[in-house]
Amino acid sequence: MSAVPAVPARPAVLLVESRRATFTDHVLARDDVDVVLLRFDSVPLDEEYVARTAHVPTFTLDTSAPLQDEAARYLRWMKGTEGLPRPAYFCNPNEALQAAAQRFAALVGLPHLTEEQVGWVRNKTTMKDRYAELGIPHAKYRPVHTLSDVTGFGAEHGWPVILKPVDSDSCIGTYRIDSPDGLADVPPLDPGLEWMVEEYVKGREFQLCAVVSRGVVLDAYLSKNPVPILEVLDGKINANITYAPGEEIPVDARELAQRLTDGLGIPYGYLHGEFFLTDDGEFVMSEVAARLSGCEVPMNHGLAFGFDFLHIILDTYLDRVPLPEYTRDRAVGDLLLPTAPGRVVHISSEEELMRLPGVIGAHLTAAPGDVLDPPRASHASTGYVHVEGATADEVEQRMHAVLRHFELKVDENAEEAAS
Repeated sequence: MSAVPAVPARPAVLLVESRRATFTDHVLARDDVDVVLLRFDSVPLDEEYVARTAHVPTFTLDTSAPLQDEAARYLRWMKGTEGLPRPAYFCNPNEALQAAAQRFAALVGLPHLTEEQVGWVRNKTTMKDRYAELGIPHAKYRPVHTLSDVTGFGAEHGWPVILKPVDSDSCIGTYRIDSPDGLADVPPLDPGLEWMVEEYVKGREFQLCAVVSRGVVLDAYLSKNPVPILEVLDGKINANITYAPGEEIPVDARELAQRLTDGLGIPYGYLHGEFFLTDDGEFVMSEVAARLSGCEVPMNHGLAFGFDFLHIILDTYLDRVPLPEYTRDRAVGDLLLPTAPGRVVHISSEEELMRLPGVIGAHLTAAPGDVLDPPRASHASTGYVHVEGATADEVEQRMHAVLRHFELKVDENAEEAAS
């Protein structure tokens, strides 16, 4: 009698929680992988999410304790808890936790980015130092400690300039300064942060996303922003639009993604980058990250190409080489809906938004009676809609029609309104 071949154990992954639960929910819904959640006690989570994930094995990291002590506690927890999945893989979709999360993974013996790689994909000056080594075009830049340093940079390289923290995202703490006089409108630099100044690049902004497995880009996906992301802070359209697979795009997305992957040593997962094409047609690399992109960009790619993008992404963290199969050829984008401070008196409903041409999904995060206090950040919104079209340009036109229809009325003088 021949032996029955052993059934391989399901892979188990240690997954860092993020404030956006879309990817977490997707991973937890899979039946071919075991999940242990790594929860940082510094990340605020809503009660509904905590209740919904109560059945999932979770290690809550005490951020006030030394990381090596928490790693040792995790290993004791693993060893001492019967029936607990034993993760051999690691996935961190949380940008702000990148450094601590990758170091924790190293301490517990899981696949991880090195400290040098984390610097390349997180610290904007270290990142651009690396661009210089790789010969990748980028804006001139300089670390700064005071606003007078900004004046000196502008005098040398010209105005406008961009001032930002070196490890921020979503345009938080980022300012365009048009002249020395404009520094009067900038808050004093937080001494607890590292800051940089760089040249202002005038042109069109794009987002590049790629699936990487064993150091090879399996495919890349290009999105356009109707206006540069920084301009959404001034109230302009806030959207990301994935080009249709059959559209002509302005760069070789896969070649560019592979060049970045090779130069940064990205072994697997999701590579996200941003770049500009200037009015003169020059390519200027902006920033890059080794994690899922923000807003609904990953969902746009899946909807445009007709495949389960999040499934493919997780597979790469499990050391698999997935082969995406595409079933659609359309452009799809997410449009973030406007917000304003005050108590919501009226807001367009999801049902009426769904009736507009091209809208294939709508999600509101605000309702009448809610008090809004939106941050100065590119992700600030009252929700989003997904919009489809034959081309990215058609999607953009339809998005403007949605904005013309959308209504948000707030009482700025409400007693409970945020200041």
